[in-house]
Amino acid sequence: MSSERPGGPADVVPGDDERNETERPAPGTASSGTASSGTASSDTATSAHGIPARPTSHRRGKAKKKGSLLRELPVLLLVAFVLALIVKTFFVQAFFIPSGSMEQTLHGCPGCTGDRVLVNKVPYWFGEPQPGDVVVFKGPDTWTPEVSVAEPSNWFSGALLWLGRAVGVAPPSEDDFVKRVIATAGQTVECCDSEGRVMVDGKPLDEPYIFENNAIEQRAFAKVTVPKGRLWVMGDHRSASADSREHVTDRYSGTIGVDDVIGKAALIVWPLDRFGVVHAPDIQDTEAGAAVPAAIGLAGALPLAAWRRHRRY
Repeated sequence: MSSERPGGPADVVPGDDERNETERPAPGTASSGTASSGTASSDTATSAHGIPARPTSHRRGKAKKKGSLLRELPVLLLVAFVLALIVKTFFVQAFFIPSGSMEQTLHGCPGCTGDRVLVNKVPYWFGEPQPGDVVVFKGPDTWTPEVSVAEPSNWFSGALLWLGRAVGVAPPSEDDFVKRVIATAGQTVECCDSEGRVMVDGKPLDEPYIFENNAIEQRAFAKVTVPKGRLWVMGDHRSASADSREHVTDRYSGTIGVDDVIGKAALIVWPLDRFGVVHAPDIQDTEAGAAVPAAIGLAGALPLAAWRRHRRY
């Protein structure tokens, strides 16, 4: 007989079951290496309803963005100022109409809500003002200001005044004027014909915009030939405009310099019920004059073209 015992279950070392049982995590508890439910970190913290709480790093980022904006604000203001200066200098400038010399095309009077107009500088980059254009210009030193403007007493009020003039909410400088171009260099202007109309190169002008004209004897002025580089200008409100007629005896014969023109009044932007385009009619009927030579040339070209076509075939 063999002395070996029959095969059976492997021998178990006493105490192993108890040790394994004690090492197993109890149901419902966190496993080894994880935080317990009562000690969750700030990144994984949850509210009572199970919604993840916002990490404190978000609040720090928000504060950083706010501080960054405050630091960038002076730079943004400087950029805006420079852009406004460029636009005002080269492209468009707003002007406040302070007097009634251009009624009823442009409304204005001391102390009232005058028109605000946008003055376009682009048309005169490569050309010059034309008869019928309403222009804003720096008046010659011989012209008396139409309005009186209190000059600023310090740099701060001066800066506010400059900004107000840039956006058209402050009165313009005393030497800023707005008038309509009547005649240009080389043209002869005079008044009046038998109907009291202003004449340029012996032809009466068509001026439907005139408001409250002077009496005929008050309209008369001597014949003036406009010098090179200068313009003859008049207000639409003829009885209330101190324009070229009033300065005909000065050294410029009442004319203004083309180089002193700031720009062409293009659009009324305020008040809103006055919003609209500032029209520049062809007061000298130059379109009709230009059409006559064109028509004559076309009439001469048509027979020539017909003759050449006949020879070809």
